[in-house]
Amino acid sequence: MPKTMLRRAGAILCLALAASPVSSQVGTNRPDPVSGAKPTIVEHVKIHGRALEGNLEGDAVDRDAVIILPPGYAADTSRRYPVVYALHGYSIGAEQWTQEIRVPQTVEGAFAKGVREMIVVLPDAKTVHNGSMYSNSITTGNFEDYVSRDVVAYMDAHYRTIADRNSRGLVGHSMGGYGASRIGMKHPEVFGALYIMSPCCMSARGAGGPPGAPAGTAPAEDPLAAVKTPADAEKLPFGLRAQLASAAAWSPNPKKPPLYLDLPVGADRDAVLAKWAANAPLAFVDQYVQNLKQYRAIAMDVGDQDGLKVDAGKLHDLLDIYGVPNSFTIYPGTHTSNVAFRFQDFVMPFFSRNLSFDQPRR
Repeated sequence: MPKTMLRRAGAILCLALAASPVSSQVGTNRPDPVSGAKPTIVEHVKIHGRALEGNLEGDAVDRDAVIILPPGYAADTSRRYPVVYALHGYSIGAEQWTQEIRVPQTVEGAFAKGVREMIVVLPDAKTVHNGSMYSNSITTGNFEDYVSRDVVAYMDAHYRTIADRNSRGLVGHSMGGYGASRIGMKHPEVFGALYIMSPCCMSARGAGGPPGAPAGTAPAEDPLAAVKTPADAEKLPFGLRAQLASAAAWSPNPKKPPLYLDLPVGADRDAVLAKWAANAPLAFVDQYVQNLKQYRAIAMDVGDQDGLKVDAGKLHDLLDIYGVPNSFTIYPGTHTSNVAFRFQDFVMPFFSRNLSFDQPRR
């Protein structure tokens, strides 16, 4: 099999995991500062993940998180705030995510433009293979539960939040958009409004050989088949490294040290791809329609130069078919170029309109 075809086949799944750490940050435009914007309070904390304990990959259980508190947080000690949980994409963590969406500047700019004050949380989900897929797996740990349970519980215990689903928003970009769709579909009891930005991995993809090839026909020189240790994995190009992340999340195997995963190669190819397909939101959304109808609002957006716009549009169409209220916007831009503008001028106003700011009764 020619190397060019192998690389193409290996990258099919992760085409829209989008960009390397460099391109995802350098390719992000920064909005101009908004006149009169007041400074927020930025805190860097560690959030323990009970849901991550015992993961076979050895990923950190105490995870970084960046918390942006609104300008008025310190002054009015009796006031409580809604919380927006913002999920980063593949190959970056919470700190790099702040650079991609240009926070705290974009949060401060949104407040200066009239958005109501809220707390914004950026949890970290970077793993050995650069991304958790925000899924539950014995190999990586249960990141779906980490976000929906551990991070939310930490915020409600340590900050003046309005501890109610109607006052919690969930947003994510790329892999984080996948996470927002996956977690959003499964946990309407936790979140009340949902914003999905340029989501990756919406539909089932092939891997390890030409699409449609029968099981066991992956070429002997397939670099995935040659991976035996984490050190081997580090040598892989971006697209194939992303497939290891997918395998750790969606086809874990506790009997296969040291990677503890099954790859879509050799005789296992079709069985593994079937597991991956079962984790595609376009395949399982039908099961969660009633959950999605519980949201106060759902929005999606994607750039017109982003290959992910096709699958994002399919999710929008499915929600329309089922009568789930949602908005869908295709805006000028690539996968990453205008994400900071979108966060300031669309994501933050969306949650300002659709979350509950009602103070709990004493």
